[in-house]
Amino acid sequence: MKQLSEKIRREAMRWHLLQVADVARPQGIYTEAMLPIIQSVYPDATENEVRRNLDYLEERELVKVKKDPTDRWYVELTRFGIDMVEYAIDCQPGIARPINHASRG
Repeated sequence: MKQLSEKIRREAMRWHLLQVADVARPQGIYTEAMLPIIQSVYPDATENEVRRNLDYLEERELVKVKKDPTDRWYVELTRFGIDMVEYAIDCQPGIARPINHASRG
């Protein structure tokens, strides 16, 4: 049961991270600004957890992460990330995107 709840948390957090990056468009956002937003949903979230999920999203080509020499991460949505948040493309497993009720006829 614990593994299932961890999976649900991980996939939901990825969706929240995409939404935060979308709100920050077109400038992008640093992870230290994302963390308190994520902690409003998951109070025990850590920067490492956020970074692990951002790394996953980057592998999926939904975000672009720029890492500076001081180890700050700057996050921007890619065009695929924008399409994902705007419900223009299908959501593959690994991200808990809610059903878009607005698109129903």
